Amino acid sequence: MQRKWQVLLVTSVAVFMSFLDVTIVNIAFPDIRASFPETSLSDLSWVLNAYNIVFAALLVPAGRLADRTGRRRTFTAGLILFLAASVAAGLAPTVEVLVAARVVQAVGAAALVPTSLALLLPEFPLAQRATATGIWGAMGAIAAALGPSLGGTLVNAAGWRWVFFVNLAIGLPALIPARRLLRESREPNPGPMPDAVGVALLVAGVALLSLGIVKGQEWGWGGARDVGVLGAAAVALVLFAIRSSRHSAPVVEPALFRVRSFAVANAGSFAFALGFYAFLLGNVLFLTGVWHYSVLAAGFAMTPGPLFAAVGAVAGGRLADRYGQRAVALPGGLLFGLGTVGVAASTGITPAYASEILPWLPMTGLGVGLSFSAWGSAAVAELAPSRFATGGAIVGCLRQIGAVLGIAILIAVLATATPADPIGPFHDAWRLIAIAGLASAGLALGLGRVRARDPEAAVAAAPAPAPAPAPAR
Repeated sequence: MQRKWQVLLVTSVAVFMSFLDVTIVNIAFPDIRASFPETSLSDLSWVLNAYNIVFAALLVPAGRLADRTGRRRTFTAGLILFLAASVAAGLAPTVEVLVAARVVQAVGAAALVPTSLALLLPEFPLAQRATATGIWGAMGAIAAALGPSLGGTLVNAAGWRWVFFVNLAIGLPALIPARRLLRESREPNPGPMPDAVGVALLVAGVALLSLGIVKGQEWGWGGARDVGVLGAAAVALVLFAIRSSRHSAPVVEPALFRVRSFAVANAGSFAFALGFYAFLLGNVLFLTGVWHYSVLAAGFAMTPGPLFAAVGAVAGGRLADRYGQRAVALPGGLLFGLGTVGVAASTGITPAYASEILPWLPMTGLGVGLSFSAWGSAAVAELAPSRFATGGAIVGCLRQIGAVLGIAILIAVLATATPADPIGPFHDAWRLIAIAGLASAGLALGLGRVRARDPEAAVAAAPAPAPAPAPAR
């Protein structure tokens, strides 16, 4: 196997593991609750929320740090930290230890995601970068989709602690060859340290925004507590944007968003994540709550989706290299949106998986693979290599916020279900999810023709200006 494909395998495994932990623990939550019956549901929910909030909040600072201190060093440290925290979570004797381990896991994951992309892309020529980024980006979606079936299998066979121990089987094979395969890189002229106040404002803003969304249903949407947290998040993020526009060494350079492909890809990825993560959870809740499937059966019922997503990711990357990301993101959003409409139009109260859900999963799965591969590659295609980690981190951060918001909206819609109409709110939720998919397709029209390029190499290769002629005597 060529070296570049080995690097793709190692970095994709790390991303797979990071995003797997976003959904696999959801399935284990009832068993975790049974192991700690004295803990309130609100306190126990931090086993899920702590990971999502810290992961989203630290992605951009971790990417920026890696650009300065070394991407391979940060990647290796993040992988070791993630694996050690996974062991601690699996062995946790109390809820407090489990939540702390989940926080440390999230710190490791935040280091892995942006650095893996920055280490991957320089290994591929410009003409193949969309393929590489497409496969890398879709790994997170495939992992999130496989979480319910893999988690259900592990919980059923060995108990909830194995949803954490399984990370060793996934991560160690990536850790062992990483030092040999991955080339160290960093900013050649890093300049002053990034704005520390800006880092604090960004972390606080993203963390408070995620907290307000996650807790909105419990605290009451529009209540003083939730409005206060969301308001504080808005203030922090506005101050961050103002400071970034004025500081000499901002955490996120405003110039990045003047790159059209980067700005549009962030919006498209956010919109698609909004629908995708709600779709995953909504399907499991429908199968278990309305059709009364077991968690294990529900997980396996959704397995065709990730399989087709893998096909779509590989095909999408190659198509993007040849025809551009717009030609991939547009049909990806349409397939996902129309497939979700099909689920909403077909399902009834009586279980009929083979005729009502299964026929639509290839369509939604292909849409997921095409969309994530296209948006992931479009986001970094026109960035300088020194900004791959930071650019990838920003996309990942918005994707996580989209996931948190999509799930919060889903829960709010499903809360309107009644014994007389248990299925109507699911149909409403699927239609909203379809709108998110179709919105991402609409945003794809704004991409224009994206061409992979290396601005730094172009500057380096430019001929030196001719010396000025000597003055006449």
